[in-house]
Amino acid sequence: MNRFAFLLDRLSYEPRRNAKIRLIADYFRETPDPERGWALAALTGALKFRHAKSGLIRGLIMERTDPVLFDLSYDFVGDLAETVALMWPGEPRANRTPPLSEIVDGLATTAKLDLPKRLETWLDALDETGRWALLKLITGSLRIGASARLAKTAVAALGAEVKPDDVELVWPGLEPPYEDLFAWVEGRGEKPFAEDPAPFRPPMLAHPLEDANFRAFDPKEFAAEWKWDGIRVQASAGTDGEGKHVARLWSRSGEDVSEAFPDLVEALTFDGAIDGELLILREGRVQTFNVLQQRLNRKSVTPKLLAEFPAHIRAYDLLFEGGEDLRELPFSERRKRLEAFVAREANHVVDISPLVAFDDWDGLAAARLDPASAGAGDDAAAVEGLMVKRRDSPYVVGRPKGLWFKWKHDPMTVDAVLMYAQRGHGRRSSFYSDYTFGVWREAGEGQELVPVGKAYFGFTDEELAELDRFVRRNTTNRFGPVREVVHTEDQGLVLEIAFEGIARSARHKSGVAMRFPRVSRIRWDKPTAEADRLESLEKLIAEREIA
Repeated sequence: MNRFAFLLDRLSYEPRRNAKIRLIADYFRETPDPERGWALAALTGALKFRHAKSGLIRGLIMERTDPVLFDLSYDFVGDLAETVALMWPGEPRANRTPPLSEIVDGLATTAKLDLPKRLETWLDALDETGRWALLKLITGSLRIGASARLAKTAVAALGAEVKPDDVELVWPGLEPPYEDLFAWVEGRGEKPFAEDPAPFRPPMLAHPLEDANFRAFDPKEFAAEWKWDGIRVQASAGTDGEGKHVARLWSRSGEDVSEAFPDLVEALTFDGAIDGELLILREGRVQTFNVLQQRLNRKSVTPKLLAEFPAHIRAYDLLFEGGEDLRELPFSERRKRLEAFVAREANHVVDISPLVAFDDWDGLAAARLDPASAGAGDDAAAVEGLMVKRRDSPYVVGRPKGLWFKWKHDPMTVDAVLMYAQRGHGRRSSFYSDYTFGVWREAGEGQELVPVGKAYFGFTDEELAELDRFVRRNTTNRFGPVREVVHTEDQGLVLEIAFEGIARSARHKSGVAMRFPRVSRIRWDKPTAEADRLESLEKLIAEREIA
């Protein structure tokens, strides 16, 4: 465990991508199985522990230290694992530190009532860095700047002939501690083979498209299709060795979401894999993302929910047909296969996303601005832009340059007043980086600010430092970890907030909810009294509803 803790500590302070890969790869070379396999599982987010939760950690530290002191310390540090690791009393009392494999097995198998005592034993046996790593493992939020892709790239670095994409392609059929994966990469074993008849295949992603990116390209080399405002999914189905049909619905990140969409899974009677968009379709018309949200993250799926929010897949690409892997084929050929596949397997939950006709880039730009007139018709309100794809592009893992582009609508913006700020986590734990902002509305004889959203990205490191200083110098009240910042008609700070969508929401005090809000500009030049009003947001919602 100490070696794994040292790795996490080094990664948390290392800003360079290639250096992170070297650190992880060196750890894999020097660490035997199964320890390195469990470390890989932790780095890729593959570990889930049923009973080990943040509340358990809070309970243990409250018993060992003064609760008020803990609350004050947690407020200052901003990270639960780091706070508890530093505050845990006493020096390590055991001669033996538990290996990572023992901890993973203990967290997975120990009964709920016995887990606190076992966790105490481990915390007593570890030093501060080891305790921090253990608690990060439990909370499931490492926040060390190392993505799953980075960890898989480090695995590939162990072999001379293996590329990161090769690891991605075999990954869906693997399980921790990945001994067969390491054996293959190091040349000691055969390439792992996925026996799952309905596996997840890593998706191909696109780069944002800007005017300067594509004007140099020949438009005849590209095809375009609508980018629908839903959730990217993969529908995979096949027959297992016993002749049983298996179908699954996967999120873009590889999470099995089949249980939440039984209506879709039941209709996946084909043998193949489709890349598409999860949408809500009512009376043949695509609904906005805000309607789709009613189906997301539901613990139970009732017949009423299925009837009111019928799920649908709009297909973009065909990855597999029968046992044939189509991903090496050019997009134009896969598109023909997809059209024939959907026509043959036609049912009420799957259709195809139409291509957008254009002769030149100016024509495509016009279609982007007016989807209704360019073929989207009644579904235009659910279009969030365009996907532009090279006709000869294979379907490859990750985000390759020059093959696929996404050209989204320009974001909407609002000038809002900063009202509250909270410390971030991980590297941002010492900065006030999470901001609540509001707009003006009528209140009696005057006007008041009402919160309309929260944002925690969109600014540079330099701008974050400026915002942090403003919060510290202009705090008027505190509510636990949250600071109230001065916000009157004469004093305060205006932020230009960009967002992708907006809808009515009964759960919010303002009655509106934004999608993907972010700070696009700090308006040092604008008086708070000139910030936008709630009426302008309500008008925007009404216009979108009419459209």
